[in-house]
Amino acid sequence: MNKYIKPERKIWSELVKRPVLQREKLTELIIDIFNEVQKNGDKALIEFNKKFDKTELKNINISDEEMQNAEKQISNELKKAILDAKENITKFHASQIPEIQKIETTKGVVCWRENRAIERIGIYIPGGTAPLFSTVLMLAVPAQLAGCKEIILCTPPDKNGNINAAILYTAKLCGVTKIFKTGGAQAVAAMTLGTESIPNVYKIFGPGNQYVVAAKEFAQKYNVAIDMPAGPSEVLVIADEQAIPEFCAADLLSQAEHGSDSQVVFISTDEKVFSQTIEETEKQLKKLPRNEMAKKSLENSHFILLRTIDEALEFSNLYAPEHLILAIKDYEKYIPKIQNAGSVFLGNYSCESAGDYASGTNHTLPTNGFAKNYSGVSLDSFVKKITFQNISEQGIKNLGKTIEIMAEAESLSAHKNAVSVRLNNIK
Repeated sequence: MNKYIKPERKIWSELVKRPVLQREKLTELIIDIFNEVQKNGDKALIEFNKKFDKTELKNINISDEEMQNAEKQISNELKKAILDAKENITKFHASQIPEIQKIETTKGVVCWRENRAIERIGIYIPGGTAPLFSTVLMLAVPAQLAGCKEIILCTPPDKNGNINAAILYTAKLCGVTKIFKTGGAQAVAAMTLGTESIPNVYKIFGPGNQYVVAAKEFAQKYNVAIDMPAGPSEVLVIADEQAIPEFCAADLLSQAEHGSDSQVVFISTDEKVFSQTIEETEKQLKKLPRNEMAKKSLENSHFILLRTIDEALEFSNLYAPEHLILAIKDYEKYIPKIQNAGSVFLGNYSCESAGDYASGTNHTLPTNGFAKNYSGVSLDSFVKKITFQNISEQGIKNLGKTIEIMAEAESLSAHKNAVSVRLNNIK
């Protein structure tokens, strides 16, 4: 871990840089995968399963028997936890459904906006060492609330050709319409292009490694939208003298264990809390099952001692973290100063894990500094917003002259004429 004591502002631009992913030949590989999927469809996906996931499958579909067995394989305790989380996530996202508001902008001119669900969306769920069934909740729940007709889910199989039971159970619970055994960039390619089994989708959601991220970026060349640019997970913790070092360390490690390319940043205004949090982090690290991954992550991470909370927030806004934790007193008075963050956790007991699983907010958030210009996933991510207007005879009389003058000034005679013929007809 890297320690900085009251660093000068001139080096902040270096401190906010994320670990650089090695992207050499990555684009070339993604193009090859897309071409192979476009050419050979399901057959290509089966071959990629064999190559990347070391599993041999005859087809990529999930059987009814597998879906039924999944429910039997997970404990009642986990089922209840998933149901509890689903309830909270549903409550929070349902509150985002807007009421239609019709606005009369000029007498006789009424404008409004309505949501329409994206009809077919794709969800990518990582498997491997951390099968993220929680992400199924975060993506399928708002998709279902928005009214998406088809929710397609792709996730990689294990070496025995199976999908994690919790992923299957959660997918069924949340209204996922189709599930397929395919992972990595090839899954993104399949949802982009379509195969014999997998329909092409209009927007792709979900986290993944650098190959999945690159594939999602490439999918946009085929007019498929994505949730947001993504990168490794990250958290920034700001702590003052009343922060609890044990809590701070636990929060830092909860992100560090995501992967060796994850990054955590700890900022404190108190020297005692600063040093104790470093000690706690090293102590807790030794007890983690995934400590090798977390240890590599900490090598890219920063522990910074600053003078004031205002200074810490200035640094945070420059960094634009995916997750921001304010382990400080009087945190409410600092909320207006937060400009760039994916999701914010206030006080000593608001652990980032709550947002990851069950508090209700979405955990699919902008990383790598994109919190400066992107929001996290919400109900809005699954809808298009269509504007409507209705102009009466009185309305075109009131507004017509304004339109004619503006159209003439832009030398767009046909635009002007579309109004003029109506006004002449009224006369």
